[in-house]
Amino acid sequence: MIYLDNAATSYRKPEEVGKAVADAIVHMGNSGRGAHGAALDASRMIFHTRKMLAELFKAGDPSRIAFTANSTESLNIAIQGLFNPGDHVITTVMEHNSVLRPLYLMETRGVELTILPADMNGTFGYEAVSKAVRKNTRGLICTHASNLTGNMNDLEVLGRICRQNGIIFVVDASQTAGVFDIDMENMGIDVLCFTGHKSLLGPQGTGGICVRKGLSIRPLLVGGTGVHSYSAAQPQEMPEALEAGTLNSHGIAGLHAALEYLKKTGIKHIRSRELILMKQFYEGVKAIPGVRVYGDFSEEKLFFRAPVVALNIRDYDSGEVADELAAKYGIYTRAGAHCAPLMHQALGTAGQGAVRFSMSHYNTEEEIDQAICAVRELSL
Repeated sequence: MIYLDNAATSYRKPEEVGKAVADAIVHMGNSGRGAHGAALDASRMIFHTRKMLAELFKAGDPSRIAFTANSTESLNIAIQGLFNPGDHVITTVMEHNSVLRPLYLMETRGVELTILPADMNGTFGYEAVSKAVRKNTRGLICTHASNLTGNMNDLEVLGRICRQNGIIFVVDASQTAGVFDIDMENMGIDVLCFTGHKSLLGPQGTGGICVRKGLSIRPLLVGGTGVHSYSAAQPQEMPEALEAGTLNSHGIAGLHAALEYLKKTGIKHIRSRELILMKQFYEGVKAIPGVRVYGDFSEEKLFFRAPVVALNIRDYDSGEVADELAAKYGIYTRAGAHCAPLMHQALGTAGQGAVRFSMSHYNTEEEIDQAICAVRELSL
């Protein structure tokens, strides 16, 4: 089996991750729900994980990071907790449904929405953001990198535009957290949403939201926190303000182990490895007759993008191609709409979808060569 669906979830995890989850299930108590050893062990591990994430994202105070189940929960917290009827929000066609659907929901509640278009390469001009700003513009929400094309946005440029216009900058880092450098302070990011099960190499069911100091978000959920139990209202202090109920301590233990692995291995090394494999695959398939590759693969962007290559073969249905890759060659990819409907519309692939190949540093050159050969054979 050759796994090239890492943009959906990283399949191969460091061995330490599974061991940490298993150990936590056997030995760990409930953080914040007791003063005994098992509960305190959970609390210490969770705090240390917050600290490591704060260092990774240059988020400052670790308490500004709240744990969630995934990016979707984080983005719903941000979108439903920051904006009000009459506010105007800007986003792009590059977005995943975890951004689009909460925004559409807020539209029904009186939030005004502008969606910036993209060209046939799936990119948009940053000057369009400034032109879209109105008197009532409250925020910009965008992805760091498209889960379909791999095209990456320059967060420093966008953050500067947001600061100049006094609007909140919310970033979806689902495809980049753990493999690309993110500096919340220098990039002007107010809210960073991430998931643990992709390039962070952690378990599914883990994620988080980083909120800059001084910014408050209405909680999506309220309930038990282990503190201020006699208060009728959710605590206002972070992270409890956005963490209601028992945390996924077992999953966070796995995420903690994954962060230790990333620190030891180095995300620069991991990024370089994945982009080299992506370039190898792209160079191998781009000239195959009948193959069309989507996204911006210009020389200056070749190493400023997520390690993703989406393509189609002639007019074949993308789902049939993915099924054939799996059944005949043992190559696992993802086909269809990828929860990115507006991006597919911009690319002209709404009906056909696309077959997405997404690389991990655990993949080998030999596996990439086999994938190229499979695409070549299917195109005949």
